[in-house]
Amino acid sequence: MKKLIYISLILLITATSCDSDYLDTKNLYEKDIDNFYKTPQDIKDAIAGVYHSLFTVSPLSNEHITSNLLSDMMLGGGGAGDQHAKNVDNFLDPAIDTYAELWKVTYNGITRANAIIEKVSEIEFNTFFDSPAEASKFKSETLAEAYFMRAFLYFRAAKFFGGMPLILKINDARDVPRASITDTFAQISSDLKKAIENFPTVNQLNIPTSRYGHANKWVAEAYLGRVYLYYTGYMTNIEGQSTSELPLAEGGSLSKTDVANFLQDCISNSGYQLTPDFRNIWPYSYINEAAGANVFPYATNQNLSWVGQDGHSPTYGTGNNETMFMVRYATSEWGRGGNGQGPKFTNRACLFQGIRDNSTLEPFGQGWGWCTVNPKLWNNWDDADPRKKGSIIEVGDSEQGTQGYEADKGDHETGFFNKKYTPLQFNGPDGLKGLFHYIYDDFDNFQLWHAQDFILMRFADVLLMHSEITETADGLNRVRQRANLAPIAYSLDALKNERVHELSFEGLRWFDLVRWGDVTTAFDASINVRNSGIEQVYKVNYRPETKGLLPIPETEINLSNGKYKQNPGWE
Repeated sequence: MKKLIYISLILLITATSCDSDYLDTKNLYEKDIDNFYKTPQDIKDAIAGVYHSLFTVSPLSNEHITSNLLSDMMLGGGGAGDQHAKNVDNFLDPAIDTYAELWKVTYNGITRANAIIEKVSEIEFNTFFDSPAEASKFKSETLAEAYFMRAFLYFRAAKFFGGMPLILKINDARDVPRASITDTFAQISSDLKKAIENFPTVNQLNIPTSRYGHANKWVAEAYLGRVYLYYTGYMTNIEGQSTSELPLAEGGSLSKTDVANFLQDCISNSGYQLTPDFRNIWPYSYINEAAGANVFPYATNQNLSWVGQDGHSPTYGTGNNETMFMVRYATSEWGRGGNGQGPKFTNRACLFQGIRDNSTLEPFGQGWGWCTVNPKLWNNWDDADPRKKGSIIEVGDSEQGTQGYEADKGDHETGFFNKKYTPLQFNGPDGLKGLFHYIYDDFDNFQLWHAQDFILMRFADVLLMHSEITETADGLNRVRQRANLAPIAYSLDALKNERVHELSFEGLRWFDLVRWGDVTTAFDASINVRNSGIEQVYKVNYRPETKGLLPIPETEINLSNGKYKQNPGWE
C-alpha cells in the first residue's frame, strides 16, 4: 500500500525567491548551516526537503497543468470565470506573476540541494555505519540524489523560462544574471552525469520499497535522454543553431552515441518493463479486492486490473514496474501544511482537469473542467488502438459510465476529457465517494481526495527516446506491440505519432512541439466548441516571438535590480 508521508520541513534554508531576506529569518528549530548535516538522519530530512520542491500549490505553476494547457491536445476549458486558464491556453499573460511559484519553488529546492552537496562532501559517516563501505555508499547515494534533483529542478524551470540564474553554492550571490540556455543545460547535463556516476547499480526489482519515489541511476539515465532531446531540438529548431551535442559545464560534451548508450543501459539492466496492458497503469482499472470484483464498469468490461502505484511489492494490483519517477501525492485536509495549504499534498491536476460540475457520474467524479481534449485527437486516432479509450473520456458513453453527463456546465466543451488524470469515485458502503478516500480511509472531500501519483518518467518513454536518438524502430515497436499494433519502420513522423498516442496528457506534448519546431504550425486549425451552451469557434494564436518560453515573473525581475531581462514576446 502506498505510504502516505507528510513531509515536515525543518530545514534551515527556506528561501522563497532570489532575494536574501531569508537570511534574516529567525531560526525556529535551532538548526543552522553549522549544526545541521551532521548525522544520516539530518541528511534524510534534508533530502526530503529537496523532494518537497516537486510540489506546487498554484495550478499554473504545476508543470503538468500548464504544459497541457499550452499544448495542441487540450483547450483552456473551465467556467466563465476561469480566464487565467484560457490566457495560458492562448499565450496571453495579463498578470505579472502567473508562474511565480514555479520559480520560487525551483530555487527552494536548488538551495537545499546545494547545501547537501556542499556539506555532505565534507563529512565522513564511518561512525554511523558498521563498515566504511556502508558509509561510503550512503554518502555517494546522497550526493547522487542531490545532483539529480538539482538537475531536475533546473531542467523543469528551463523548459518554461529558458536560461536560468545558476546558483550552485550556499554562499553564491542570489542576484546573478540569467545564464544562457547553453550554459544552463551544460550544468543540468553535468549534474545528471555526476548522479549516474554516484548512484549504485541496482536492478529496480532489488531496490527496497522504502525508497519508492526516490531517484536512482536508471531515472538519471532516462532524464539525460530527455535533456539531450530537448536541448538539441530547441537549439536546432528554435534558435537555429544546429547541434547534436549536449554540453557539459566542466567542458566537453556528450554525443548522441553517449546518450544512446545511457538509455540502452537503462533498457538492458534496470529491470523496468512495460506493464502488459497500457490501461492497467491508470487507476480507473482499480480492482476492489475485498469485493473480489472490478469497481468501474469500463474496467469490468475490459477485464482490467490496476497495477497500483507502489512498484514491485504492492498491496493493490500486480506491481507497477513501469513507473520510474513520480510526484507522490496523498489525500489531505485544508489545514494540513499550514495557512490553508493542504491541497499541495494532493494531485490538483486531477481536480482541475476533471469533468466540470458532474458530481453523480461513476467512475469519473467532478472537477473544474480545465484542459478539455481537442476533438482532433480523438477523430484522428485509430479505434483499434486501445490507448484511445484508455486515455480519453468520451461523454455520453454508457460503456465508460458517462451516459448521465450534463452538458453546458463550462467553456470549451468538446465532449472529451483526460482519462489518465481525473477524479475517480464509486458507490461503496458509504455512498458515492472518491476512490483514494476508500483505499486510504482518509479525508472525505472531493477537492482533496486525489492521491494519484503523477508519473514524471515511465519506461515506455525510455524506449521511445532510444528509438528517436538512434533512429531505429526497436523501442517504438515494443511500445506498439504492447498496444497490439503491427510493427512499423522507423521515421520521425512515426515516432512523433507514437509519442502522441502513448504519452498524451502526461505533460510532455508541449515540450515535444517546441523541440521539434512544430509549435509554429500546431495551432493552425479552428475547433468547434460550446461555451456555456453557446456554439462558438475556438482558435489559438501562438506567438512565435516567444520561442516557446513563458514570461519571467515580474517580481523576480524587480528583485534582481534589472539583472534579469524579460523573455522575448513578453516585454
